[in-house]
Parts: sequence; C-alpha cells; structure tokens
Amino acid sequence: MDPDAKSFRDATKAFVGNCSVITVGDGDEASGLVVTSVISPSADPPLLLAVVNRSASSHGLLQRYGRFGWSSLGCAHQAVAERFSGFGGVRGAARYEGAQWETAVTGARLLVGAPAAFDCTVEEMIERETHSILIGRVRAIRTTPGAGALVYWNGGFRALDPA
Repeated sequence: MDPDAKSFRDATKAFVGNCSVITVGDGDEASGLVVTSVISPSADPPLLLAVVNRSASSHGLLQRYGRFGWSSLGCAHQAVAERFSGFGGVRGAARYEGAQWETAVTGARLLVGAPAAFDCTVEEMIERETHSILIGRVRAIRTTPGAGALVYWNGGFRALDPA
C-alpha cells in the first residue's frame, strides 16, 4: 500500500532545503511564494527549475506574466520567508513589505541583499498531479557575497551565517 499524504509530508521534513522566494506579478496582482529546492537543469542556456502547487495564488500569475524573480534567502531573511509563506495570513502584495526590492531586466522583482537572485522568463510549465514543474530561463543575475543562507529543515527556518 502506498504511503498517505501526511506520512509523506512528515518524512520530507528531513530534507534540508535552501529557501528562496519566487516573485511574480505587478501592483495589486503582485504575489510570490517560498520554494525550498532549486535545480539547475542547464548552465548553457542557464535554466532553473522549481515545483509550484497549482492551487497557489502565484501559479496563474506565472502563466499570465511569463516572468518571475528568484531570490535565494540569506541568514537575515527569515521575516521575508515567513511573509512569503503566508504566516499571519499575509497575502499578495503585502508579502513584499519590510524588505527592499529592485526591478530587474524583465520587470520582475529581486530581493536586494539576496545571496543570489535571478531574473527569469517562463520557459515551460509542465503539469503533474497537483503541481507544475516550472522551468525558468535566466535573463540576469545579482549576487551578494557573505549573505549566508536560510534553510528549511524539520519544519522550521534555520539561518546559516558564513562567519
């Protein structure tokens, strides 16, 4: 018998994932989400891959806008992770409050001070069960050396300070 969804989710808490935010949309339609894994399926051309729940508010925006920002989170960005995770009921454009953002080449927003930030266009979205595999083509890159990392492990955020 296959494992049930709760058992599976509980077991995946043992994975350690680098936290990033994907930003999408403009104005009142601005939104985003936290992702805890990143895959680079190609360096030439530069591509990034994430998996997005099709019920997430950002899913339709990714399809409609065709561009997004991908900002890895540093050790000082736990509050950003919490807002983009929807803690306290934070939704939509309110997720951007309390942090500095820059507009990238495509018009997507990148987190100022992120260890690495990527301006992307949607290359492809492949639907599988409850999620879509999002493949983004990188159009611009920003980096901040020494920013550390924020990871998700065992159900919580943990800061990794490079010092």
